Amino acid sequence: MKSIRLIVPLTAVMCLTPLGAQNLKEFEKNVTEFTLQNGMHFIVLERHAAPVVSFHTYVNAGSVDDPKGRTGVAHMFEHMAFKGTPEIGGSYPAAEKLALAAIEKAYDDLEAEKRKGPRADEAKIKAAEATLDKAIAKANTYVEPNMFPRIIEENGGVGMNASTSEDSTNYYYNFPANRTELWFYLESARFLKPQFREFYKERSVVREERRMRTESDPQGKLVEQLLGVSFAAHPYRVPGVGWASDIENLRVADAKEFYEKYYVASNITISIAGDVSPARIRLMAEMYFGRLPKKPLPEPVITEEPEQSGARRVEVESPSQPIELIAYHRPDQNDKDDAVFDVIDGVLSAGRTSILYKTLVRDKQIALAAQAIATLPGGKYPNLFVFFLVPNQGHSLADIEKELDSILDNFKKEKIDPAMLARVKTRTRAGLIRQLDNNSGLAQLLASYHVNYGDWRRLFTSLEDIDKVTVDDVQRVAKQYFTTQNRTVAVTVQPAAAEGASEGGAK
Repeated sequence: MKSIRLIVPLTAVMCLTPLGAQNLKEFEKNVTEFTLQNGMHFIVLERHAAPVVSFHTYVNAGSVDDPKGRTGVAHMFEHMAFKGTPEIGGSYPAAEKLALAAIEKAYDDLEAEKRKGPRADEAKIKAAEATLDKAIAKANTYVEPNMFPRIIEENGGVGMNASTSEDSTNYYYNFPANRTELWFYLESARFLKPQFREFYKERSVVREERRMRTESDPQGKLVEQLLGVSFAAHPYRVPGVGWASDIENLRVADAKEFYEKYYVASNITISIAGDVSPARIRLMAEMYFGRLPKKPLPEPVITEEPEQSGARRVEVESPSQPIELIAYHRPDQNDKDDAVFDVIDGVLSAGRTSILYKTLVRDKQIALAAQAIATLPGGKYPNLFVFFLVPNQGHSLADIEKELDSILDNFKKEKIDPAMLARVKTRTRAGLIRQLDNNSGLAQLLASYHVNYGDWRRLFTSLEDIDKVTVDDVQRVAKQYFTTQNRTVAVTVQPAAAEGASEGGAK
């Protein structure tokens, strides 16, 4: 996957083969859009080939919106959304409500004593911890584990999952067509009345995710450091999963506050693709999701990253295979040159005919892996164009970095072969057809394009942007952005040779 953002870049957007205006008009005939009075937007695509339906809920909020000191809370609420409602996933709702309140009271008492610092009474802390453990155990007696996902599975639902990225949070699964109303009930209920049960159990799960994907993963550590050094001001510098200390101190009130602010109806887009009747979908949308109150949209991130004025470099000690990441700041997904970056990505690293593979891996054999990533970590705000490099045995990070510099210099000095550009455009058109044949992929694309570009039709018309990219555009963008002062380098180094180890090779 070339890009972490949900907006499909080159290899996905380009998948749309010859989908011109005529095909867009044909496709458009099967699409119905409407907005509820509370601001929630729906996109409905009729496809009657099979009696199944894919549902995609796109919340326009992600980890970039985490409050300071509460990083990881967007991800935490995603976990809470699977815990159901007071009626789904628990027995005796009134008793459970009291038990959950008792947990928070016990936690408040524990934190109050700990905040006394050196004057804290250890005996009182231990007593408060014991009270908290008892309160959690009491609340757990009312929990019916995994009831929300179990209901879905028992009714033929498949592919149930969710994801929290920097820019959004997404919930999705597929149902038989005759269970469409059940989806409306379940999905609306968990956003109308979320139940924050087993919060501290899930907090431990999220903490373990960070330990596994970042702290125990050299590549995860390196990406985290790259973002932290590349961005001085913008929240893209903060890891999406959150900082360890923030996760460990998240409270139910933090998740509730995030939910109240960002899970407003007008900040949610739902796309539905499959064997459905748009008229019936609208009736059910109004019946179930119309219950969500109308609230103002949350404000977007206003912090802007200042222009980088010099090269930056960071080293991460790791006994792993040497890895290098080289990043250049680039504008956001709505910039006029967004398509140019996708084309550069394709020219440099799309397949075995790409420049990076042929030069660094096949011909000179100085790299085991060499890849470009057009967008990191998200596309909503100005972000990074990144190169991922792993040296071959007998070669150093310095060797591979020098070769990449040479490739980029050629990009600036000489125009790329028009035939190569044409191949990239053709390749780009080759893949989206597969996603267009898939209800789930289509539902995701329709929602993400609507939110990020203001119109799902950009899924089709973005191909025109790709087609308009010229060899002159590629050269111009390379000259403008692939500069030394705009570059940040992150490398792994052997612990025993931290100093100057960026010159060490693979072993």
